[in-house]
Amino acid sequence: MPGNKADFYRDARSDLPGPLHGIRVLEATTTWAGPMAGCVLADFGAEVIKVEHPSGEVGRRLPPMLPGTDPPQSFVNATLNRNKRSLSLDLHDERGRDLFLRLAATSDVVIENFKPGTMASWGVGYEDVKRGRPDCIFVSISGFGQWGPSSDRVGYDPLAQAESGFLSLNGSPDGEGVKSPTFLADDLAGLHGALAALAALRHRDVTGEGQHIDVALLDSLLFQSTGYLTLAAMGDDLPRLGNQFRVAAPARTFPCRDGEVMAGVLLDSHWKILAELIGRPELADHPDYATTPARIARRSEVDGLLGEWLGQRTRDEALAAFRDAGIPAAPVRSYAEAASDPHVHERDMLQRVPDDAAPPLTGPAAKLSRTPTRVRHAAPALGADDDAILDELGVGVEERARLRADGVMASD
Repeated sequence: MPGNKADFYRDARSDLPGPLHGIRVLEATTTWAGPMAGCVLADFGAEVIKVEHPSGEVGRRLPPMLPGTDPPQSFVNATLNRNKRSLSLDLHDERGRDLFLRLAATSDVVIENFKPGTMASWGVGYEDVKRGRPDCIFVSISGFGQWGPSSDRVGYDPLAQAESGFLSLNGSPDGEGVKSPTFLADDLAGLHGALAALAALRHRDVTGEGQHIDVALLDSLLFQSTGYLTLAAMGDDLPRLGNQFRVAAPARTFPCRDGEVMAGVLLDSHWKILAELIGRPELADHPDYATTPARIARRSEVDGLLGEWLGQRTRDEALAAFRDAGIPAAPVRSYAEAASDPHVHERDMLQRVPDDAAPPLTGPAAKLSRTPTRVRHAAPALGADDDAILDELGVGVEERARLRADGVMASD
């Protein structure tokens, strides 16, 4: 039987922000993939200092703005920069560069996602950081990686989706290729960047060695391609199936009287139950239907059988019947419906920070019983932590005033 939240967290500590307490991350990133890597580490309790230009990085200005926020706040900034500290520095300026390197010398991990060679051209690349912190973990996220024929190209999420093959298989069989509605390549590259940083930290704990980590959006999407890259390399013809599945039938979205469900069977044992449920018990053990390959060969027919049964029922009626029978199924919902689901709320996937004026933010996916993770605070204002961080570096009030006057830091 499933447990409950109180039992899961019965041994939880309340004195730590998460399992990465004590790890400092210096982040010089923009838009989504790099900030996502920092977001994951921040959610896990690391101290993440986000460095951005005094005018603010583009993620602060991308629409849509969250309704009711004053001043208007981009969904990008709110989502990715929670649990972080903000330091404004112009890395094009020698003084900004020097301050960045001083901070890097106190950091365990540096994350950047600029075009390869950009950080080095500013004097804050891996080799520059390594001189001050030989065991630093330096994570570089880019469209196509730090080397290779395409490495010097500008890379964005939809380009990786297009070049990886993902876009060619996404969409209806008789339509055009369709991009993911989410920043899929960016998200995956951010996750791989965070995961690789954790692996490299473990290696450093054992050996004392730091290293440079190279994560490409294209590589990340290819890695998560469900083995399709291997199939294609061996000459397999990959069809675009829309909401159908190559490995199972019947399985797809089906319309009910008042909505849609995703339903179907992967296991032959589930087919036997489904055949009974839809009133066709004679097909449960029939050799033309009893096995997955046989049903795939009759995909249109078995889809039609299930579709006819579902079309006579409301969505709730169908889902209740599937649940009672132990057959997997789910309603096709909007994000608004998901946001109002009691299960989503019980799982803390929408969290409000102590500031009641802050919007509800998407919570961390992984739950840790001893060192819980949470949204501890909203995304800070640009440069909100400038003074505190520069105090730590011993930068005096007069020098800070000059830096602000010269545009190296954001003005008050």
